[in-house]
Amino acid sequence: MFDLVARLIRPMSVRSVLAGMLLGLFLMSLLPASLDAARGGGKTEVLPVQTAAPAAVVIEATGNEMELRRQLRTKNGVIELSAPASGIRFSVAPTGSYGFITPRLLGLALVTQSPDLPLEATPPVANAYEIHKLADGSGMLVGFVAAELKPLLTPSQRPKNVRLSMHSNPSEKTPYIVAVPLVKLVVDQMPLKLDPKKQDSAVSLDMDLQGTANRKSSQTGPN
Repeated sequence: MFDLVARLIRPMSVRSVLAGMLLGLFLMSLLPASLDAARGGGKTEVLPVQTAAPAAVVIEATGNEMELRRQLRTKNGVIELSAPASGIRFSVAPTGSYGFITPRLLGLALVTQSPDLPLEATPPVANAYEIHKLADGSGMLVGFVAAELKPLLTPSQRPKNVRLSMHSNPSEKTPYIVAVPLVKLVVDQMPLKLDPKKQDSAVSLDMDLQGTANRKSSQTGPN
């Protein structure tokens, strides 16, 4: 009788022991991952950081064009773009740099809301617009505005939307240099020459500067 009971218990005990061992191994395999997650060492999903569009930048002084551009570049923390002779796209241009674009190409990009811009290291034409790529990858359009528009561009005084005319070069009517964020611009017409008879005449670009970003950013390439 005892032999029969022993024979019945022995297989059951072996099966129970094996099952217990397998369960223990399974639980132990989960333990390191749990501990790593608790300590913050586990692999976690990193969501993209959404940065706010930069505010418009205004230089309060007037005077020599090159000196005004130098002051604005210093304020925005940008240096001359190192680009091949054929130019470079904004998306792959290094951050903290500035380049230039012809009025026609700028107008086409803004009217069609293209997320990218073709830039050159030096002005391809006398009336080229200057583009700044800030340290965070944001794009800024540089131009000259009239005195009455200057206070409307500051964050504390700017209404939700501002209609402005930005010139490629300074004049008596537009002596103040400014930089406005590309992602906040709405443009529905091409730039116009101030003097149609002059090949290198300064141009004017009419636009709406909105309170929030309204177009895609081209911050997609390597920095």
